Amino acid sequence: MLKILAVFGTRPEAIKMAPLVKELARYGDKIRCRVAVTAQHREMLDQVLNLFDITPHYDLDIMQPGQSLFDITSRSLTGLKEVLERDKPDITLVHGDTTTTFVAALASFYLQIPVGHVEAGLRTGNKFSPFPEEMNRHLTGVLSDVHFAPTEKSRKNLLAEGVKRENIHVTGNTVIDALLETVKKDYRFDDPVLESIDFESQRILLLTTHRRENLGDPMRGIYQALREVLELHPDVGIIFPVHKNPAVRSVVSEVLGGLERVHLIEPMDYAPFVNLMQKCCMVLTDSGGMQEEAPSMGKPVLVLRNTTERPEAVEAGTVVLVGTEKEAVLAETNKLLNNPDHYRRMSEAANPYGDGKASGRIARALLYRCGMESEPPGEFGG
Repeated sequence: MLKILAVFGTRPEAIKMAPLVKELARYGDKIRCRVAVTAQHREMLDQVLNLFDITPHYDLDIMQPGQSLFDITSRSLTGLKEVLERDKPDITLVHGDTTTTFVAALASFYLQIPVGHVEAGLRTGNKFSPFPEEMNRHLTGVLSDVHFAPTEKSRKNLLAEGVKRENIHVTGNTVIDALLETVKKDYRFDDPVLESIDFESQRILLLTTHRRENLGDPMRGIYQALREVLELHPDVGIIFPVHKNPAVRSVVSEVLGGLERVHLIEPMDYAPFVNLMQKCCMVLTDSGGMQEEAPSMGKPVLVLRNTTERPEAVEAGTVVLVGTEKEAVLAETNKLLNNPDHYRRMSEAANPYGDGKASGRIARALLYRCGMESEPPGEFGG
């Protein structure tokens, strides 16, 4: 029996780990998978756990008002020490780039427990962009024993850093597994505001911003650009699930508050959010995961950042790296709205991130590595 402990703490991690946890449960005769959460984000994490019907075996519940990176790191490290000593897994599985991810890898290293890194190998090359995620990725990569890279480019990043090829498996991204399971053609919104919007007659832009490096003037420039977009295009509307950070909300209210075709709503659960993405015209975001999700549904993405750890989509033509300058955001948004051929090229470009089978590849790779499968799984894109 292969004993696995899956550790995560935020909503994005939970979304991407949920299909893997469910897949590992299918191998009940070979794998014992338990789940530990730090609850670095409490409410948003619980939404995803409920959606995918996952009950953690260990819940550190570390979230506190006004918590800093120091608080998250220290409380997670101490709590995970106790969990790992009690559970005694053969391998700890972590995901992506959060502080929980790095700390779980560090705690496992201290106890000499092997680490498997899901969504390994993403890099921007700038340790402060995004912050602290870029260094969390690097540090987790150094501490990991097996790397589940979503794409060939991610594998090349790891090879360039000295990771042995035999310790890397290209699997595709588990977010596509979660997405395909959740999007429904006939989805109905519980929110009466969303349910009342005519997505056929209006071109709806889905906007999200939350990055620390974009707080203040960068966000103000983004919102001012979109205010001008609305003035130029009477058939365009914006839906903006506004992050709870007061620094975000104050600027949003100042620039976009009270506008007739701007719908400022509360942060959404995963299921209605991805189904909203399916109905929208395009996505403008500083998020990482949405750069992977939206192209799967044929939605062009304008990335409101100066760097991206997901260059595959830029190269494939599904994503444009815009930055935060007002004139650049305005120009690229207008280009998509005014040029049907440009919009079609972006919406029809092939998604480079996955085919919905990443979780199965990871499960079979784990079994192969411990001698319980005779052949390694096929690779995504291979």
